[in-house]
Amino acid sequence: MARVVLGLRRPRVRFRILGMEVAGVVESVGAEVTKFRPGDRVFGFTGFGAGGYAQYVCMRESSSLALIPSGLGVDEACTLVDGPTTALYFLRDRARIGAGDRVLIVGASGSIGTAAVQIARHFGAHVTGVCSGKNAALVRSLGADQIVDYTEQAFETRDDTYDIIFDTVGKSTFRRARRCLTIGGRYLVTIGGPLSFLHDAWSRWFGSRKFVFGMSVDKRAALETVTELVSNGALRAVIDRRYPLEDIAAAHRYVESGRKRGNVVITVSAP
Repeated sequence: MARVVLGLRRPRVRFRILGMEVAGVVESVGAEVTKFRPGDRVFGFTGFGAGGYAQYVCMRESSSLALIPSGLGVDEACTLVDGPTTALYFLRDRARIGAGDRVLIVGASGSIGTAAVQIARHFGAHVTGVCSGKNAALVRSLGADQIVDYTEQAFETRDDTYDIIFDTVGKSTFRRARRCLTIGGRYLVTIGGPLSFLHDAWSRWFGSRKFVFGMSVDKRAALETVTELVSNGALRAVIDRRYPLEDIAAAHRYVESGRKRGNVVITVSAP
């Protein structure tokens, strides 16, 4: 789906400066802006305007932008833009997660996964994380009750059932996972195409187990919730590596290797 918006074979001209999750200090504001002022530390989502891989980015006051919670570093704040807001969209808004739900999170050691584990635990769910054995300790430290090491056993072959299966990395399928869902269970996936929207719409009306797909673009309300979660200690940033902007290619290569834990941060030096 990203290719439809960003460019089929290469980024469209308006997306030649990539980067959608940003954090930094407000340099200046327009004459009619009242929500922010110069010197404010902010974090947010540039949306399909991109432009985050730079020393400056211009955003509207109505953009997905919020003040960084007290005590949180700029690099940490940047990692809490996409992962937590995406997890909130799927778990809270679409799946209606509740206390006592049994939740399985595929890709529990990734950017969205590490946030999803913490958020599911915050809502009182019993959380099972799917990750490699080397990342098990990290995922447990975030609140997972159980771990499934995918290098040893596929979760679809287990006898356990779940009210919610959240695939944050697109490694499973609804067809294989549905046997692990309870009646009325929800299968959430973040990666898909046009047919996934149709499957989502059809599943709302038919079938005893639901397929859930979608995109969260307006993150303003979710960022306010993220701020609350950070402030009460229910959510923390997970950073694997930091790269300077000059090494952006190396950062992308590392992310694409599939071995990162949590998030990779790009640091931009002051002008």
